[in-house]
Amino acid sequence: MLASYLLWGFFPLYVRALARLRPLEILVHRMLWSAAFLLVILAVTRRWRWLTKLRDPRIWLTFTASAGVLSCNWFGFLWAVDRGRVVDASLGYFINPFVSVLLGVVLLRERLRRGQVVSLVPAALGVLWLAVQTGHVPWIGLGLALSFGLYGFLRKTAPLGALEGLTLETLLLAPIALGLLLFWCATGQCGFVAQGGGFRLLVMGAGPVTAVPLLLFAAGARRIPLSLAGIIQYVGPSLQLAVGVLVFHEAFGHIRLIGFGLVWTALVLYTMEGVWYGRRGAAKRTELLVDARGA
Repeated sequence: MLASYLLWGFFPLYVRALARLRPLEILVHRMLWSAAFLLVILAVTRRWRWLTKLRDPRIWLTFTASAGVLSCNWFGFLWAVDRGRVVDASLGYFINPFVSVLLGVVLLRERLRRGQVVSLVPAALGVLWLAVQTGHVPWIGLGLALSFGLYGFLRKTAPLGALEGLTLETLLLAPIALGLLLFWCATGQCGFVAQGGGFRLLVMGAGPVTAVPLLLFAAGARRIPLSLAGIIQYVGPSLQLAVGVLVFHEAFGHIRLIGFGLVWTALVLYTMEGVWYGRRGAAKRTELLVDARGA
């Protein structure tokens, strides 16, 4: 789990290394080489049984929607790195847990605990502060948080595992990506062809660079408590923020510091409430078990 977030945290460095290509072309290669890499993994592990589930049209609808949302999230992040907005992108992944909570309330009719409501307040104030002080809504962060939150919502109810689901998503996107790439090559706009062999290998690395963190995340999520996973998830955006400020020298003045500080306060409250609620539930279950044995 930690390895997956470390890779995601340093991902802006990889994207910046591909700066010779425009964001849309990087996105196209990310789709194509991810599909190829995942197919190789499936072939090696011989995991093809899931193909029988594709007879259900609901799977096609669900994964078409999730593939579309995922591609929007990928492009938004690539565009942000290309425009020197890594700090703004990191904000999106800091507030993503709260967007997921709100999506659960709106789409699944889930009820918030009092502690969760309290933790939402500083986050909302932080976003409002950034909007008022900068003169515009932090749409990069909100867009990334909303797209990734919707992706998580769609995958939550999907009947395929992480590897199989991501493979289907990339295969759905691959024809569009291949069509664009062929069009650019035919019209002399393909940056991939114009570069040397070393750079082409770097571009092809988008496959494992995309898939490996997701597979590590799926493997780790099954092995550690949810409360610990909730804490580790902040490693990624924290590293992205550090890369944006320390490596790419993006501005991080007092206005951003106050806004991010409010979001970080909300994250601390949200995490502490989740840990407390989990321990309280475990204690109650233990008491009920003891009472039942006594009876």
